[in-house]
Amino acid sequence: MNTMGKVTLLGAGPGDLDLLTLKAAKALAAADVLLLDDLVNPDIVALAPHARVIRVGKRGGCRSTPQAFIERLMCRYALRGAHVVRVKGGDVLLFGRAGEEIAALRAAGVRLEIVNGISSGFAAAASLGVSLTHRDHCQGVTFVTAHLQDHGEPDWASLAAAGTTLAIYMGMSRIDRIAAGLLSTLDEKTPAAVVQWAGTPAERRWTGTLGHLASGAAEAGLGSPAVIFVGRAIGEALAIGEALAAPHANARALPDDAHAALHAAERRRISHAA
Repeated sequence: MNTMGKVTLLGAGPGDLDLLTLKAAKALAAADVLLLDDLVNPDIVALAPHARVIRVGKRGGCRSTPQAFIERLMCRYALRGAHVVRVKGGDVLLFGRAGEEIAALRAAGVRLEIVNGISSGFAAAASLGVSLTHRDHCQGVTFVTAHLQDHGEPDWASLAAAGTTLAIYMGMSRIDRIAAGLLSTLDEKTPAAVVQWAGTPAERRWTGTLGHLASGAAEAGLGSPAVIFVGRAIGEALAIGEALAAPHANARALPDDAHAALHAAERRRISHAA
């Protein structure tokens, strides 16, 4: 190991290893230690053949590795000379608690590199075939988490009034309240969509209107992890229907082992490519 280590905060994208950037692949190949999040495709470890793999799962509603412990691990290994790659799903700078980790690394004097990944919101929009900033329908896009630090919720009425496409992360457990809050400002016919496991073989989605958002997602059997979209730009997905080769909007729920099926599919893909 080098006398001076560093930490790379790396976005692994939504799960499809083909969506990794070249820079991400290079960082993984050079890693001494991988700190791997729960929602990351486990087959990514094949790209880091010399690394020690430490799983530091963090997932809503489940037992998680404490954030402070993860920060201590990063600093400890880097200060010993290791190249630590902290692997997160999606993009590290979007709802990935990167701010806390950046602050901890800077306070410890550890060198830092950030490698972006494709957020699930963008993967979901690509699957739907919509532009989140369609100039005919909106003036921008708002990325928002449904869970605030104080366990409260955003002001859905104010967000709805902003005139942007809403991309809501970590909202499936509160989808009823989200819909009710948005309906205080938006028409019930406002286009809406939910995409679960975006950009992976396990993807499922629902498209419809805000008035049927909660019931439609429930009938389709959708759960976490998923991105919820609301806004006129999402109407493009309703217009094109199933033009793209993506799962049917009214498909029934996947079995509980969908996550395992995703991993198996990726392993077969890697095996065939070898």
